[in-house]
Amino acid sequence: MKKYMVLCAGLCLAMALTGCKSKESAYKQAYEKAKAAESAQQETEEAEIPVVTPVQTRPVTEAKVVDNVDNVAVREERVTMVNGAGVRNFSVVVGSFSVIANAEGLQQRLKNAGYSAQIVKNTDRNMYRVVASTFDDKASAVQSRDQLRSSYPDAWLLYNLK
Repeated sequence: MKKYMVLCAGLCLAMALTGCKSKESAYKQAYEKAKAAESAQQETEEAEIPVVTPVQTRPVTEAKVVDNVDNVAVREERVTMVNGAGVRNFSVVVGSFSVIANAEGLQQRLKNAGYSAQIVKNTDRNMYRVVASTFDDKASAVQSRDQLRSSYPDAWLLYNLK
């Protein structure tokens, strides 16, 4: 009886090991199918490569430099004059304060530095704006703001709505 059990166990083991054996040809077929799909995809990608026109180089003397003043952000506010000669359309603001004494202190420092500083008030926000310079056109205001940013990095442009 023991012999039959050992023989059956051996036979079952042999069938289990040979029955689970995978066929190499199945793996080979799957690999070839994936390779074919990959090469077909590469062929379609190569067919869709856009044609780029060559870059035409120009001498530096022909290059045109354009100052892009129109992309400069300008804040529009309705302000009234508190202390100063008067503001024009575009002003360069270097400080904003809720207390007028602080605004007057910055105004005095700007006057000592040679600027014709003024104080205006935005009544909607209850803020005093210290204006370092004021201009009729935007380009001059942008140029002045860029110069002031070396000393006042938060300087910005104000358009007076009147």
